[in-house]
Amino acid sequence: MEVNATIELSDEDQQELARILDCSIDDISDSLSSYSTAALREYVSMFLGQKIFRRGSDLNEYRLFLLITNVFENRIPDEQEVCRLFQTSATESRALIRAVMSKFQYQLRDAIDNSIRRALESAQQEGDTGPYVVTINSQNVVEELNRALASIDGTLQQIKKKRSSVSTFEISPAAYARLTEKFIPNE
Repeated sequence: MEVNATIELSDEDQQELARILDCSIDDISDSLSSYSTAALREYVSMFLGQKIFRRGSDLNEYRLFLLITNVFENRIPDEQEVCRLFQTSATESRALIRAVMSKFQYQLRDAIDNSIRRALESAQQEGDTGPYVVTINSQNVVEELNRALASIDGTLQQIKKKRSSVSTFEISPAAYARLTEKFIPNE
């Protein structure tokens, strides 16, 4: 079903929205279209009595779930993306993402796996025998990688933060090999 809507925004609001959505003012309409699908899904579910929320945290969790499935291309967003959209602190955003990943773990399995796959595909090995190094801006994805390692083989070295870095992590070659076996089976 196709639904069209019009919204009036001041020039200042358009500039701020473009900044928040990380797009140009001319691209706001295109950027908002995927958000409107998520918002409309929320309202339709409420109207049909499928999702009735008593707590604000439940509503925010459902909203983030809808954004993951409609806006974030089936991947888990990082804390800064959630901070921008939900006007929350990094700690609150991390907790919200963790809650959504737990509550909707079965519906988001593909998004979680896609996030892990993206992290593994962007990892680069240091030298011929060194660890794989990857920048991951989501602590929740790092935790998922470590959970996956524990389920594969509890003796593997966990993923650890690289010294003196904000969000760069090291993956041992053995752990990387086992993770890619599971998440990137073609390699």
